[in-house]
Amino acid sequence: MSIWKDALTPELLNAHLRGGLVGHLGIMFTEVGEDWISASMPVDERSRQPAGILHGGASVALAESIGSTAANLVIDRERQLAVGLDINANHIRTVKSGMVTGTARPLHLGRTTQVWEIRIVDEADRLVCICRLTMSVLDR
Repeated sequence: MSIWKDALTPELLNAHLRGGLVGHLGIMFTEVGEDWISASMPVDERSRQPAGILHGGASVALAESIGSTAANLVIDRERQLAVGLDINANHIRTVKSGMVTGTARPLHLGRTTQVWEIRIVDEADRLVCICRLTMSVLDR
């Protein structure tokens, strides 16, 4: 059974979220499951640090983009808004090029808080970064 309030497709999400940091980093939503959502980001001049590897901040930006989008898709958006409260990231493996893909799954969907786990993997499905995002659910 799906946790999403509306019918979702990657195309709908990409059309709605194309500007800002998501657009600048080239983040594209790729899949939507019953209780998870995925997006990919290229590892290129926009997301690499001077040493030529994926910038940790770009990984965190990908994780928060996916997790905060997911958090807002499980609430009544007419009455509520989910905003980031805390994010933790452990960087496991370096990536020099290609694509990384993050997948967000809920650990807790409460009335006032949500906790999401976002796993970022490389093209060989090796873990690059693991994040935990805590969201605050506010009344509008």
